[in-house]
Amino acid sequence: LESSTTQDRMLTYSQGFRRMEAVECAPHPRNIPIMPKKYAPTVLVVDDEALIRWSLSEVLGERGYAVTEAGDGRAALAAIARVAAPFDVVLLDYRLPDSADLRLLERVRSLAPTSQIIMITAHNSPELAQGAAALGVYRVVSKPFEVESLAALVNQARIDGSDGSDGS
Repeated sequence: LESSTTQDRMLTYSQGFRRMEAVECAPHPRNIPIMPKKYAPTVLVVDDEALIRWSLSEVLGERGYAVTEAGDGRAALAAIARVAAPFDVVLLDYRLPDSADLRLLERVRSLAPTSQIIMITAHNSPELAQGAAALGVYRVVSKPFEVESLAALVNQARIDGSDGSDGS
């Protein structure tokens, strides 16, 4: 496992691991293709829960994704600003220590307009889902979730993003 750390509490992983909890996100999670080594699609995982970040980084890293972690909104915005090319997919927790509304999603969308954004939340509601959809989010996923299913959704979002589809 290779990792690097910055002052903003971000970690970048290039290898992976396994699971988390339950709730269906996407069909057939075991059929997720392993990415070839020459092209590593990029994912930014933004969540204040270290176990969630680690689990997602591990399972996505196993599938060939280059994963960057951020524990709060400030670190997420810094990570987006630092990369030369936009992340293919951003997994964004709704409630973070420095963000508990859709303003962070608005900022992420403005800084990374081509990234597919999947919002993850333990506080889902029809209003939140509608507001997030209006801001161009790919999907809103409720916690707890099955990590393998979310990995399948990340893969589908990446594919849809590369062909111009919004996943609707």
